[in-house]
Amino acid sequence: MKKLIEMSGISKAFGGSVALKNVSFELLAGSVHALMGENGAGKSTLMKILAGVHQPDSGKISRDGQVVTFATPKEALDFGISTVFQELSLLANLTIAENMFLGREPTLRFGTVDYATMNRETTKALAELGLDLNPKTMVSELTIAERQFVEIAHGIKADASIFILDEPTAALNAADVEVLNRHIRRLRDEGKAIVYISHRMDEIFEICDTVTVLKDSELVATKPLAEMTPHSLIAMMVGRELKDLFPERNAEPGEAMLDVENFRITDSSAPFSMTVGKGEIVGMAGLEGQGQQRFLRSLVGQFEPFGGKVSVRGKALKFPVSKDGGIRYLQSLGVGLVPEDRKEEGLFLTLSIGHNIAIGLHSRKSEFSLAEGYGDKIRETMASMSVQASGPAELVSALSGGNQQKVLLGRYLAAGMSILLVEEPTRGVDIGAKSEIYRLLREFANQGGAVVVLSRETIELIGLCDRLYVVHEDTIVSEMAAENATEHKILDAALSRQAGQVRLETTP
Repeated sequence: MKKLIEMSGISKAFGGSVALKNVSFELLAGSVHALMGENGAGKSTLMKILAGVHQPDSGKISRDGQVVTFATPKEALDFGISTVFQELSLLANLTIAENMFLGREPTLRFGTVDYATMNRETTKALAELGLDLNPKTMVSELTIAERQFVEIAHGIKADASIFILDEPTAALNAADVEVLNRHIRRLRDEGKAIVYISHRMDEIFEICDTVTVLKDSELVATKPLAEMTPHSLIAMMVGRELKDLFPERNAEPGEAMLDVENFRITDSSAPFSMTVGKGEIVGMAGLEGQGQQRFLRSLVGQFEPFGGKVSVRGKALKFPVSKDGGIRYLQSLGVGLVPEDRKEEGLFLTLSIGHNIAIGLHSRKSEFSLAEGYGDKIRETMASMSVQASGPAELVSALSGGNQQKVLLGRYLAAGMSILLVEEPTRGVDIGAKSEIYRLLREFANQGGAVVVLSRETIELIGLCDRLYVVHEDTIVSEMAAENATEHKILDAALSRQAGQVRLETTP
């Protein structure tokens, strides 16, 4: 295969911090190349150098033996390198079409912007990804998944020869992921090179041909994925096996902390019941979008269910839960919701770590209570969760995804919650940080808490949880011990069981 670009001996430092040390990387036409490593390994810096965002301190980039340089991202794009970074770059106050053509707007005869062409071409580009969106829609009105697809459509429309996709599926459901993979394969078959950065092992092995691993700013190895397994890849990244990521399970749960009876998510769905005991982590598994999130959100007033009873530590919830005051109401009962989208729904990115943690402490008090200083509690929380930061005053926006997630969890742990409802606990988080978050959740349970977890990663649910409820068509169709669960068993239960025929799996 033809070599499209080669990076040789790339080094980069920011002040006294070394981001890359003598790293080499090459991309071949017609290939999907995974770039792996923990947060801070140097992946993003290497790709930002390729994309013209940063300049290397030493080393070179070349094509066909000729050295090339990119002083700006536009120069890299003109060269044929299109990048979709994890931090979405769309401008919320512009339309989809205006974002797609930003900086290269077509003009009419007298220099005015040709909006008709922009809207027509945007509609065509979105349709190629299976999106039926009005190009005049403001980006602020899109879901996070829709924004991600618009970013990807923008990159594909650039007709580049090299595509850099940084965590492209972090906000996508299973159906959307398959649509994206179909287009990645199409680009590959057209002779393009794709750099694929993801922490999801199943995606890496499904879509990629080659993997390069970075660790501590240096190159570990580049290998064909056909020679690797998830276990060997994780070991190469962090020096430990997959099974070592998950802490030991709890022996026996205690009294019921969350008790659900005859719950109906919609008027047409079958009722279900479930319990979560003290010291227990329970996962809600199954195919994407089958009602798992609707159930969790109904407990805090973000979705109105059809009926049912829910008790928190023996106290019945008042349904429907108020949409405006539901979060505060549940927190007063010791229940915290850790949302999937930590940046949009969880954290206050313009505030410090200290303020983000203290908000949880304030929320359990009356709105007319005097604010208190929580300096010691904040520092204690940061230390116990191993938050890597200069101190409580550092802005939460400056942290890595893993540390942001730990701050969000820390808010509820510091506030003394007894039940956590956690959506996607490790979304966009590297392997090392995942292990720490699993440890924190297990320690919370071991200290008497109860946890309900939703995750698109089935392996995560199996490894982290004590019990699993399989959800299909807005109801529970199976219950199984996590230690006996497999991806095949979960999928089989989700697809073959009928509502009302819930079965407890007890055999390995």
